[in-house]
Amino acid sequence: MANLEAHLRVPGPTPLPDPVREAGAWQMVNHRGPEFAALMARVVPALRRGFRTAGDVVLVGTSGTGGLEAAVVNHLSPGDPVLAVTTGAFGDRFAKIASRYGADVTLLEVEWGRAAEPEAVRGALAAMQTAGRSPVAVLLTHNETSTGVTNPIGPLAAVVRATAPAALLLVDAISGLGAVPFDTDGWGLDVVITGSQKSWMVPPGLAMLSVSPRAWAAAERATMPRFYFDLKAHREAAEKGSTPWTPPVSVCFQLDVALGLIEQEGYPAVFARHAACGAATRAGLRSLGFDLFADPAHASDTVTAARVPADLDWKRFSADLRARGLTLAGGQGKLTGQVFRVGHLGYVTVHQILAALEIVEAALAAAGRPVDRGAALVAASRAADRAAAQVAEQATGPTIETTGAAGGTEVQA
Repeated sequence: MANLEAHLRVPGPTPLPDPVREAGAWQMVNHRGPEFAALMARVVPALRRGFRTAGDVVLVGTSGTGGLEAAVVNHLSPGDPVLAVTTGAFGDRFAKIASRYGADVTLLEVEWGRAAEPEAVRGALAAMQTAGRSPVAVLLTHNETSTGVTNPIGPLAAVVRATAPAALLLVDAISGLGAVPFDTDGWGLDVVITGSQKSWMVPPGLAMLSVSPRAWAAAERATMPRFYFDLKAHREAAEKGSTPWTPPVSVCFQLDVALGLIEQEGYPAVFARHAACGAATRAGLRSLGFDLFADPAHASDTVTAARVPADLDWKRFSADLRARGLTLAGGQGKLTGQVFRVGHLGYVTVHQILAALEIVEAALAAAGRPVDRGAALVAASRAADRAAAQVAEQATGPTIETTGAAGGTEVQA
């Protein structure tokens, strides 16, 4: 049996709060009955508030990658010119899905560890237009989990809107939405994808997508094949409080509870908590002698990537961490063996980050590496306090009215 006291610090699946775990054991209900319809009437408006959108939000029983595929096949046709802005392994994955279904994909590849720059996007769009290939869609990654970089989606979207106003904006927000400030409607995004197992503190099994009116219109024209991932079928079923296919009912129970916990805490507090955990992780790892991989100006508050020192055997070190109760993630793609990643999203506190850093410190000392015992915890605590205070001051924003599935009006602060 897995060690239930272990520290799981990977970028998803993330640990679960006790009420969310308990909800997974609830007795089944008829997914075509009134109980499930009532659940959907709570969950969909709550997700709208999390996405900051007045548009439709649909739930699909799948992984985050399934959500990316749904975004592609519902809104594009084979041969459509597409600009894919990729800053890491998951940006590459989004582009590969579009290519696999026959889209004519142009890659704007950014050096891993750095964020996409608006002017580079503007240049790529202009080059496509000059070549007679004005893009039908632009694929963006909000938080690149493989590198620990958060892309500036607002400025990137503004450039797309100004340079190629007809292009759809499809955004992978799987590992950032719900943990850091995000504004679907304010940024003019057409399709935004997230996954239950990340910031939402729920097990894997659900992708949640927001779809703008522009995207629904594009879906009527798109000819890529889809059946299970047909979002129109999901929208029509949602109007009846259901889903077109059998949903993961227990995961839906858990999402309902998790959203309640998040709203009880309040999004400003959630953002401040993640900023504090991100700052603590980065400061603590630096104090322990690790070089961080991401550009500091765009370092993620949900996952931190650190370089593996040349003289450190990562496999042996990782095994020692697991033996001490801490699980971290290795590198992905071309970063395999070169970096390790610390997840700090969802159900996470600064105290838990400090506990993880203490384990890393002990393992380093056991490996014979020089360590100033306790210094990393002091540096992490101070960084967390500064970050939380800064985000709390900036967290207030305008209200958004959203109409729930049952017809009520919700207000987002």
